[in-house]
Amino acid sequence: MNHIVNWKNGAHGHKFIASFSGGKDSVLALYKSMKVGDPIGLIVMLEEEGKRSRSHGMPPELIRAQADSIGLPVYTAAASWDDYEAVFMGLLEQAKHQGAEVLVTGDLDMPVEGCWHDKVTQNAGLQLGMPLWRMDHVQAVKEFIDLGFESVLVTVNVSLGMREEDLGRTLTHDYVKELQARGIDPCGEGGEFHTTVIDGPIFKHRIPIRKGSILRNGDYAFMPLELLGT
Repeated sequence: MNHIVNWKNGAHGHKFIASFSGGKDSVLALYKSMKVGDPIGLIVMLEEEGKRSRSHGMPPELIRAQADSIGLPVYTAAASWDDYEAVFMGLLEQAKHQGAEVLVTGDLDMPVEGCWHDKVTQNAGLQLGMPLWRMDHVQAVKEFIDLGFESVLVTVNVSLGMREEDLGRTLTHDYVKELQARGIDPCGEGGEFHTTVIDGPIFKHRIPIRKGSILRNGDYAFMPLELLGT
């Protein structure tokens, strides 16, 4: 288990592939890893139909716009939950053949025991990099904002203190204080909300978006983002 001590600095001096949701944590992890390592691409898993990302429900064209602005290729595949691991492993193998040595993820609270990413990277013969691992949640989101990243809330869980009115809002220091006052983790690590990043220091240009109409499904409310010009 000695390899675990390298999780925080796993990308240092290595070529890496980054697990990418398009949200703030994966983008911050990518930013930190690009400072110390050499990115070869982004891994994005899609739902079975291939119309939305598995993690944040983003349309593939929006993810590709993010990747194009960052300047990295996308390794993508559609999968059900039943074959998710096998398909993910296939993408890791592709990345390894292209020179990847490390998988980078944006996890903050991953347990040492039973870490899924640790298992699949070891099986693929890769190392694991988690630059946000065990980082204080408030510190992480404040660093993200201070770096100049712009993100939009696209999913909220109304059973966890979030409101439909939070959809479409931008993460700012004032909004972080508001979320804390409402008793909400401003990193959203409990599933309170998800974000989409549309600009920042690793983006060559801001992603042009249009905010769609709010959709509802049980405890969740969504604000679809459409890529302008498509």
